[in-house]
Amino acid sequence: MATKTLTRPPVAPDTGSRPRASKWIWAWVYAGAFAVAALLLTVLGYLTAGVAGGHVDWLELLSEASWSPANSVYGGLAMIYGTAVVSVLALVIAVPIGWAAAVALSEYLPPRLARPLRMCVELLAAVPSIVYGLIGIMVVRPLIAQFADVPGGDSLAAAGIVLAVMITPTIVAVSVDALAAVPDRVREAAYSLGLTRREVVRSAVLPLARPAMRAAVLLGLARALGEAIAVFLVVGRADGRLPTSFRGFLDSLVHPGQTLTTKLAGPEPVLAGTSGPYFAALCGLGLILLALVAAATIWGTRGRARGSAAERVPQFRYRGTPRMRLQRDRLVMALRMAALLLPSILLAGMLALLVTRGSSAFNPSFWLTPATGAAGGGVRDQIVGTLLLIATTAILALPLGFGAGVLIGIHASERTARVLQTLTVVLGGAPTILLGLAGFVILSTTMGWGRSWLAGAIVLVPVVVPVIALTTSARVRSIPPELTESALSLGLTRAQFVRSVVVPYTWPATITGLLLGLARAAGETAPLLFTATVFFGAPAVPSGIVEAPVQALPTHIFTLSQDSGDPQAVTQAWGSAMVLVLITAVLLSAAVALRNRFEGERWTT
Repeated sequence: MATKTLTRPPVAPDTGSRPRASKWIWAWVYAGAFAVAALLLTVLGYLTAGVAGGHVDWLELLSEASWSPANSVYGGLAMIYGTAVVSVLALVIAVPIGWAAAVALSEYLPPRLARPLRMCVELLAAVPSIVYGLIGIMVVRPLIAQFADVPGGDSLAAAGIVLAVMITPTIVAVSVDALAAVPDRVREAAYSLGLTRREVVRSAVLPLARPAMRAAVLLGLARALGEAIAVFLVVGRADGRLPTSFRGFLDSLVHPGQTLTTKLAGPEPVLAGTSGPYFAALCGLGLILLALVAAATIWGTRGRARGSAAERVPQFRYRGTPRMRLQRDRLVMALRMAALLLPSILLAGMLALLVTRGSSAFNPSFWLTPATGAAGGGVRDQIVGTLLLIATTAILALPLGFGAGVLIGIHASERTARVLQTLTVVLGGAPTILLGLAGFVILSTTMGWGRSWLAGAIVLVPVVVPVIALTTSARVRSIPPELTESALSLGLTRAQFVRSVVVPYTWPATITGLLLGLARAAGETAPLLFTATVFFGAPAVPSGIVEAPVQALPTHIFTLSQDSGDPQAVTQAWGSAMVLVLITAVLLSAAVALRNRFEGERWTT
C-alpha cells in the first residue's frame, strides 16, 4: 500500500508585523538638529545685525563706565562690573552650601530619606525666577536696608543673595549626580583600609567627582549670568556706578547698581528702535553677555565629560593625622548635615511665605474670576493665557527636541555629536532676555505680528528644546548594546530601528524632559514682556495671531511687584505667585514620578 506524503502548502510570509519603511524618520531627526542650530544662530544673527546697523565703539563699550544715550556715550564697564559682582557673590554663598549639601545627601543619608530631600531640592530649582524676585523684594531688600542703613535696600548685595538662593539647587542637583556616579567599589575599598567616612569622602569619592562638581558650579554661574527678572527687581538699576577704591567697592555692594541683563530687560531696547548707534550698543551688550554665558556653559560641560567617574581610575590620596579622627569626622558630618538642612528650610520658609501671603490662591473664586482694575479680582485670564503658552510651546518643542536628541545619541559621529551637544547646552544657557529681544524684532516688528501669543510660544521653544534633547540623548546612550545588535541582526534598517526600538525606549525620558522644560518655561517673564503679553485688556482666548496678546501669570506678577507700596497689589502678586508655583509643582511632580517609574528600566513597550 502506497503511503501518501503529507506536505504543507507554502504560506506567504507575514509582512504585516514587520516594521514598515520609515524614511521620514531622518527628516524628523535632522529637522530637530537643524532647529537647535537655527535657534542659536537666530539669536546670534539678530545681535550681529543690530551691531552692524550702527557704529559700536568696542573700546568705549568695554572700558567706559558712563552710559548716556542723550550724549551718545555708551559705556558698559559699570554693567560688566555689576554682573561680575553679583555672580561672584552668588557663587561665594552658594558653592560651599551646595557642595556640602550634595555630599550629605549622597554619602550620609539612607535612600528612603535622600529621595524626598532630593525632590525638595529639585522643586526649588523649578521655582520661577519671578517668585524669587518677589521674595527678594519682600525679604532681602528690607534686610539690606536695615543692616546697611540704605533706603529701600536695592543693591548689588541683594541681587547676589537672590541669585545665590536660585543657583544653590542647581549646584546641589548636579553634584549629587556626580557623587552617585562614583562606583561603590571605590567606597568599599576605602572603608576596607580603615578610613572614616570623612576620610573616604575626601580621599576616594571627591577626587573622582570633583570635575563634575566643578561643572555644576559653572552651570550655576551660567544661570546667574543670564538671570534678568529676579535681579531687575532688587538691584536698583543705577547706571555708571563704578568704585575707585577698596572702600568704594565695599560701599558699592550695599547701593544700587546695574547688570548686563537688567539693562537689556529695561525699557531701553524698545526705546532704541531697531537700528542706529543706541540699538547697536545694546546689541553689543547682548553679545558680551552671550559670550560670557557660552564660555561658562562650555567649560562646565567639558569638565563634566572629563570627569566621568566610570572612566577614571580611583587613586587614594589620603593625607591626615591619626589624632582626633572620630571627633573631626563627627564635626564634618554635622556641618554637612546642617548645609543639607538649608535647602529644606529654604523650601519650607518659601512655602510658608507663599501660603501666608498668597492665601487668596486657595479661594476657588481667585482662580475662576477675571482681574478687575489695577490689582483686583482673580487671575482666570492669566491662568488661561499661561496654559495656552505652555501647551503651544510643548507642541512646537517636543518633535524638535526629540529629533535633536536622537541624532546626538545614535546617528551622528562622535565629533558631530559633541558639537551638537555643545550647541544645545549653549542654547539652553542663553539668557531668555535675548530670546525675547530677538522675538520682538523678528516676529513682532519685522513680520508685523505685534503682541502675539504665538510669538510668545515661539520664543519659549528655545527654553524647552535643549532640555528635551539632552534628556533624550542620555536615554538613547543607555540602550543596551545587545538590544541594538539583536534589532539590527533581524534586518531592520537604521530608520526602522529608530522607530521600533529607540522611540519606545526613550519616550519616558523625552516626556520627563518636556515636563521639566515646561516647568521652567512656565515661569519665564522676560521673553513674554516683549512679544506676547499685556497687563490688562486682552481676551482670555485670542481669536487670531496678529495683534493677539494674552495675559500671563509671570508678567502679571512682575507688573504688580513693581508697585510694592500698594498693599492690594502686593496681595494680588503673592496670590498669583502661589498659583504659578502650584502649576510648576504639578509639572515637576509629574516629571519626577516618570523618572522614578522608569529609572533603571531597560526596555519599555
